[in-house]
This record gives sequence, structure tokens and C-alpha cells, in this order.
Amino acid sequence: MRLAVRVQLSFMMFLEFFIWGAWFVTLGTFVLKNLQGTTDSQVGVAFLTQSIGAVIAPFIVGIIADRFISAQIILGVIHLLGAALLWTCSGMTSFDSFYPLLLAYMILYMPTLALVNSISFRQMSDPSKEFSFIRVFGTVGWIIAGLLIGWLNWEKTNSLDLTFKMATAASVLLGVFSFTLPKTPPAKKGTEISVREILGLDAIRMLKNRSYLLFFLSSIAICIPLAFYYNFTNPFLNEIGMNAAAGKQSMGQMSEFLFMLVMPLFFARLGVKKMLGLGMLAWVIRYTLFAYGNIDANYWMLIAGIVLHGICYDFFFVTGQIYTDKIAGEEFKSSAQGFVTLATYGVGMLIGFLISGPIVESYKTANGHNWQHIWLIPAGIAAVVLVLFMLFFRDSKQSKEAH
Repeated sequence: MRLAVRVQLSFMMFLEFFIWGAWFVTLGTFVLKNLQGTTDSQVGVAFLTQSIGAVIAPFIVGIIADRFISAQIILGVIHLLGAALLWTCSGMTSFDSFYPLLLAYMILYMPTLALVNSISFRQMSDPSKEFSFIRVFGTVGWIIAGLLIGWLNWEKTNSLDLTFKMATAASVLLGVFSFTLPKTPPAKKGTEISVREILGLDAIRMLKNRSYLLFFLSSIAICIPLAFYYNFTNPFLNEIGMNAAAGKQSMGQMSEFLFMLVMPLFFARLGVKKMLGLGMLAWVIRYTLFAYGNIDANYWMLIAGIVLHGICYDFFFVTGQIYTDKIAGEEFKSSAQGFVTLATYGVGMLIGFLISGPIVESYKTANGHNWQHIWLIPAGIAAVVLVLFMLFFRDSKQSKEAH
């Protein structure tokens, strides 16, 4: 790959995840502080837009980008439309006016995650060696967005409307920049549209493998406690008095960056089952640390819980993607990844977003929330999933070959 193309793709990834990180991390705090009369349940409903977008995304990418219009053109148009929605979101003062705009934005944004990957892969001769270098700039973008919010002190000054305006500027930039990206014409132009293919349902036969079925169900189940993290970590940290909470949360992405680099070493030594198990164990430990952490003597627990994000995400989700790729074989690689994404970010996160809000609201007190009881609930869910997985999962021949 030419250096100029590599720089283009890296900048594309940087902006793609900077836009998301600029407002998503502090969304729960924005809903509770900037929108009148909102409740914890509505925080869950706001985050639910991600799952709705994830369910709809395959149709947009699978039908339009794969068959009719070049990916870089769709990417540019979506981000320009998204910029208008983000700017409008920044001025909303009620949940009823804010929610439809956010929903429309996430239906547009979620397909772009697949589009930037598609544009990147089409320019690479060996994606297994080249993609990680490009993708890591997305993590850098998310980190810088969080650090900027913390440095500018927008959480403490109740200026989170500016996060949407910052994302708007980046979205306009990426929208315009997208039209300069390498041409990525439709790969399946003129072919018949298959709903089974778009949703990845061709890969459903993989569930005949008992171990893969257990992994698949565990992936859905572990995304339920994951929703608690996305929804309420930022409101939790701000409520207990942490300064520059969004900036501190970016340490999770820094951890993700570091663990991504050492994953091949762990994979070679541990294999699929132990890697997945460690990922789930990290969720149990993280929520337990949040439950007993505070900004005084146990401040280290809060920081440790955030830093564990690298193990939580990389060891479970990235390992799961590799495992799925190996089990699927050549014929169903794309379908299998789409199937897992639909199940996790679609079904699993949807369930988590629906139940987390009412649970947090039920522990509301006169002075805030009983966070210890709240965080022990996702810790317990993750612990049950971990125990069942470790008891019944067996490495198949394919998964052992994955490392």
C-alpha cells in the first residue's frame, strides 16, 4: 500500500472514531443534566439507539454500498447529513425533541463503521498485516476526544452541548474528506439481493457446533452488563466527584491500544478458551472495583476498573472475532462476522440498554444513587456467564488452530 493511501485511511479512521467518542462517552451525563425532566431510564433509551442502528446497518451497507454506490461516496454523504443532526442535537432541551434526532443519527452512523473497514480492506494486499496499523488510529481519535472534553472541563461547567458541536465540525471534515478517498466501487453490483446474506444468517449453521453455540450465547449475555458500562460510567464518575471523568475514561482506550499490541503473544500461550475466559473475568473484576471504589482512599479502584477495558474488550471481542473467522471457514467469513455483530451490538446490547436504566433508577437516593448495589448487578451477570462458559466450552480443532 502506498504511503499516501495509508495516511488517508489512517486520518479517516481517526475522524470516524473521534466523532463517536466526542459525544458518546458523555451522552448519559448530557441526557441527565441538559435535557429537562429526564430519568435514568431515558439514559438507557438514548443508548438504545446504538443497537437499533446496528440492526439496520447491514441493510444499508449490504444493499446500497455493496451493489449501487461507491463506499467513499456514501461515507461522505452520511457524515455531512450526520453533521446537521449533531448540530441540531446540541440545542435540544427536552428528551422528546432530542431522541428522534439521536435515533436518526445512529441509524446513519452505525453503517459507517462497516464502510470505513470496507474502504480500508479494498486498498490492502494483506489486511491481516496492514489493517491493525490503520485501525489503531481510530482508537487514538477516541482517546483524544475524551482528553479534550476533560481538558476543557465541559462536564463540570455543564457545557456538554459543545461535545455535539465538536463532533459536528469533525463530521463535516470527514464528510468532505471522504470524497478524496480511494475509489471503492460496489463489489456486488448487479448481483441478486439476499436478506440472509445481508444479516449474516447464512452463518447460522455454525450454531450446530456446540462450543460455538455456547460462545454465541455468551457473547449476547456478556453484552448485557457491557451496556451498564456504556450507559452509566460517566454519570457515575461525575456524580461521585471525579474531575475530568471523560478524560480519565480515555485510559480505557489507551489500555485497549496496548493490549491489542500484545494479544498475539497471549493468544499463542493461552488459546481461545482461556482468552475468552480472562476477558469475561475482567468484566467481573471491573464492576466489583466500581462497586467499592470512591474518590478518596479507593480512587485506585476506579482507575483500575477503567484501565481493565483493554482486557475486557480485546480478550473477549477481538478473540471472539478471530474464533468466529476460524470456525466459519472461507465460505461464510463475512456472513459470520455480520451475524455475531447483529447478535452482540444488536440483541445483547439492546437487552442491556433496556434493563440498565430501570435498574439504576430503582437505586436512586436523595443524594444520588446507591452505586455499590448497582455495579454488583452487572458483576453478578458477568460472573454467571463466566462460570457457565468455563464449565461447558470445549476448544474445537479449529479454535486450537487459531493460535
